[in-house]
Amino acid sequence: MDRLSNENIIASLYARYGDQVTVLGEPHGLLTVSTAVNNTLDLLAYLKEDPLLRFNYLTDITAVHYPKQDQEFCVVYHIHNMLQNIRLRVKVFVAGPEPRIPSATILWPGANWMERETYDFFGVIFEGHPDLRRILNMDELDVFPMRKEYPLEDPNRVDKKDFYFGR
Repeated sequence: MDRLSNENIIASLYARYGDQVTVLGEPHGLLTVSTAVNNTLDLLAYLKEDPLLRFNYLTDITAVHYPKQDQEFCVVYHIHNMLQNIRLRVKVFVAGPEPRIPSATILWPGANWMERETYDFFGVIFEGHPDLRRILNMDELDVFPMRKEYPLEDPNRVDKKDFYFGR
């Protein structure tokens, strides 16, 4: 078996998907690719089931909120080829304010809790999820606390004023 490398992964993805997959970079050696929402499940299934790639372990699913972009949410999948110890990051940019993306629970049952957590904190709706509801926050909470819709600190706090620190 040939040793899997980022170059092999890129070549395999371009051969199958062409311009439907974009290489975003390799920060610290971690290959990061992007695809559209409608390609998400097909790409993840290919990465998992291809005999060369075998990214069989889903490490994490999370999201990022970019409120000033057209596609203001990014759903991020970290997957791992356990046989050769290679990791891959897949990013899928989604428009808001109710971002929707297919659920990966049909590929990895363990995605269940990760998707629930991402829904709970960012409001990403994973279509086809078997039980999409809050997992850590109160059911009554009507906001998604990890969205960048609120200031980090109360601007009226006087103990943070510069004149208290000689500035």
